Amino acid sequence: MGRSADASTPEPREPWERFGWIMGAIWLIFLVFPIQSVVTSDHPWGLRVGGVGLILVFAAVYLHGLIRLDAQADEAAQQRFGVRHLAVLLALTVTLGLLVREEALGMLPFVVSLGVLSLPLLQGLALAIAALISCIVVPVLTGEPAAAIVFSIIVLMVSVVVFTVRLVDHRAEEHRALAEERALTAQREQVARDVHDVLGHSLTVVTVKSELAERLVDLDPERAKAEIAEIRSLSRQALAEIRATVAGLRVTRLDEETRNAAEALAAAGIAADLPTDPDEVDPRHRITLAWALRETVTNVVRHSRAASCQVTWGDTWLTVVDDGVGPRDLKEGNGIRGLRERVAAAGGSLEIVPGPDGRGTSVTVRL
Repeated sequence: MGRSADASTPEPREPWERFGWIMGAIWLIFLVFPIQSVVTSDHPWGLRVGGVGLILVFAAVYLHGLIRLDAQADEAAQQRFGVRHLAVLLALTVTLGLLVREEALGMLPFVVSLGVLSLPLLQGLALAIAALISCIVVPVLTGEPAAAIVFSIIVLMVSVVVFTVRLVDHRAEEHRALAEERALTAQREQVARDVHDVLGHSLTVVTVKSELAERLVDLDPERAKAEIAEIRSLSRQALAEIRATVAGLRVTRLDEETRNAAEALAAAGIAADLPTDPDEVDPRHRITLAWALRETVTNVVRHSRAASCQVTWGDTWLTVVDDGVGPRDLKEGNGIRGLRERVAAAGGSLEIVPGPDGRGTSVTVRL
């Protein structure tokens, strides 16, 4: 039975939750037996009409309980709702029992059904056991022991079926909750990776440019001012990217990352050899390779102490090679781990090996 976490914003109800009451309503056909018992009894016609009326009211209360049960805000509201309806159903059953004695036990399966669906499992089980005991004791006390077998079997079967439905529904709720939790965790990890990548790249460039501006402030004030202006622009851009990333709207473009990589490498004094045509890359892989370019170039600027960096790409791959200190001196931090996860999620692989002639580092992403 689906429940919304917030009564003001209910979740869309599934077909079973909206129309499952029809399965319970079908059972109302069995009320024909209590009706028949009332109509064929020896009581005056007024009492017989009243008895049929009680059964019809019973059916209406039961049906209302089934239809409206899932519309309650939470489990506590469901239990209060169920208890009110069960009290009315039991009162009608006892009243009808004064007219037709043990034949009124035919109404207990409906009481058990609504009780198991609305009450906590243990209370529902207690109600089912009490109904089963009543189906055995009442016929014996009224001198109709054969009826005990029929009513006991019906109540037992209904109890088993409804408990099975309740347990399956409970497991389905647990599964949905677990799936939602996993999706939320994956989303948080994705946002964390995106924020790390954005900040890592932007702050690295800001740091490099700040150091350059500090050195130029006395030697070339005008160029120092230009570097400071670029720092301000980068800071604003990084803030905008963080906001967009958190909002889940940011899409990294390969041509933009290529320009950013050129600026970052130039600011760090690293000679850059970059491709210029992003159309060479399969459009399905450009976003992932753009993130790979951003992270690998950031690592080159931060850690490699390289003099040059060469980037090449193809339909489904990207390679970044530098002539710096090499992978043995480069610890795999959060950025590379995040990139590995991103590439793996896209069905690809990340390889980090020494560069040509054993110098520097070569990072290759294949999708």
